[in-house]
Amino acid sequence: MKIDRRLVLIGVMLIVLSMTMATQYVTTKIGYTYGIVHPSDSDIRFIGSDNSSDNIRVLRVDGDNSSQVTSLKVEFDGNISAGQNKTYTAAFGIVNEEEFKVNITYIDVEATSGSNYLKVWVHGDRDQMAENDASSVYVFNQSQGVLENYANGSTVWQLGAGNQDSTNMDGTSILTPWDEPAHVRYSRDETNAVNQTDDYCWVQISLDIPTDADVTETYTGNIFVYTRAATDV
Repeated sequence: MKIDRRLVLIGVMLIVLSMTMATQYVTTKIGYTYGIVHPSDSDIRFIGSDNSSDNIRVLRVDGDNSSQVTSLKVEFDGNISAGQNKTYTAAFGIVNEEEFKVNITYIDVEATSGSNYLKVWVHGDRDQMAENDASSVYVFNQSQGVLENYANGSTVWQLGAGNQDSTNMDGTSILTPWDEPAHVRYSRDETNAVNQTDDYCWVQISLDIPTDADVTETYTGNIFVYTRAATDV
């Protein structure tokens, strides 16, 4: 039987090509590293300020810096009656330690049991009610949820670049020492934060309880703080 030499050549080329394709497997090892730290020491960190009714910071964790349990929580301790409003002008602070500016895009609150009666502002004056603070931004309303459609790209507040040092904020001028009962860093410094300049801001939370609130219910939930880099990094 006579075989066309061109077919033989094509067959050889196909064999060579399949051998070449079959050898294109490469293994490369690339290392990585990161650390897991306390929430008061992270790049976007959270610090306490106001005290709750038990004279411990509203912001606290269940463990300390040496514990494996360091989950943040906001404890509104005490009894609040129906029809009452209780406001913490600095329930907690948000501090940026990244070496570039970071935007807080929005804050959301999820009720896991009971109704959602929280109202949330971001502002610069730690001990001033939000309605008396020209810098304040109203971000969450119990009935309306996230306000002004922040989730679609608007910025609530821009934190200035930090210095990668969790012992201070506003450059190095404000110290954030440890508070042992709450197991968080804290500040009660009266220096006002300036939007787009300083590396920190304060979060005001109001519990605005209606007169028909269920007094037999337990009220729990989660607060979500969303951030993003202000520019490509």
